[in-house]
Amino acid sequence: MNESIQPQLRLKDVKTYYPIRKGVFSRIVGQVKAVDGVSLSIYPQETLGLVGESGCGKSSIGRTIIGLEEITAGQVFFDGENIAGYSHAQMRSVWPRIQMIFQDPYASLNPRRTVESMMTEILSIHQVVARNEIEDEIDRILDLIGLPPEVKYRFPHEFSGGQRQRISIAKAITLRPRFLICDEATSSLDVSIQAQILGLFKDLQQKLGLTYLFISHGLGVVRYISDRIAVMYLGKILELAPRADMFKEPRHPYTQALLSAYPDPDPRQRGRKKILLSGSVPSAANPPPGCRFHPRCPFREAECAIDEPALTSDGAHWTACHFKIGRSDWDHLLGENV
Repeated sequence: MNESIQPQLRLKDVKTYYPIRKGVFSRIVGQVKAVDGVSLSIYPQETLGLVGESGCGKSSIGRTIIGLEEITAGQVFFDGENIAGYSHAQMRSVWPRIQMIFQDPYASLNPRRTVESMMTEILSIHQVVARNEIEDEIDRILDLIGLPPEVKYRFPHEFSGGQRQRISIAKAITLRPRFLICDEATSSLDVSIQAQILGLFKDLQQKLGLTYLFISHGLGVVRYISDRIAVMYLGKILELAPRADMFKEPRHPYTQALLSAYPDPDPRQRGRKKILLSGSVPSAANPPPGCRFHPRCPFREAECAIDEPALTSDGAHWTACHFKIGRSDWDHLLGENV
């Protein structure tokens, strides 16, 4: 990424902790460290894919950015403005510029209102266009998402899953935002419908100049849509790299384990040994010392359990690992450690 271009969104040491309460008086006895010191930059009209196992904190990052979760510490800069800790009233000036699309489209739509009613309310409250232009604006947005104008008279239950997700996207772009957070936006859809929605996202990005934070556990999805990919584990970013580098030469053992389980279309890669992780993800309420991944890492050394590795860069490739293991070293090390 060109260093002269300023990031549209920048996270600086963001932490989002959830209190653990017990007893009659709901006394706080601990904290779930969902996001624990994450720093990221996302540039205009870029798509950053964020991947990791369920419970690693991916969705919490998205919800913290948009103000649905209270930030514990850190800074969130959007268009150069630190929006961390903004109140609901203060976020009202930010929400037209940044929107979020959720995994379950039905949950984000009012079942008692037609598409026209929902979109008219948004356009009227925020005065996006003049009142006499609202109907034409709704038709224009529906055309952008690939639906005919007559669907505006229908209710959410009258649509298929893929159509409902298109309606959710339509609602999100009604305010003409510049940044979209897509939280597992295609994971509930059939594979063929997923491909259509991903194509729609790419088309909208070109037409509207959108920037995406694309949260997903599907490697195939982020490989298709992302410019760069960040790998998250137990509240931390372990690796960040351009898409081609991430799939060609992953450097963190966790990333390598994820990719070794991913069906590679290249027949030359199908004989490569798999990295099988033992155990399960530790509790975010009591994360292990040192590297968060070391209890499950087949390449761990004594240092990994003591010192937490910093996220350091080699050009555009960032890795949080004491020993950056390249793909060429896999077979030898796996033979010794597995």
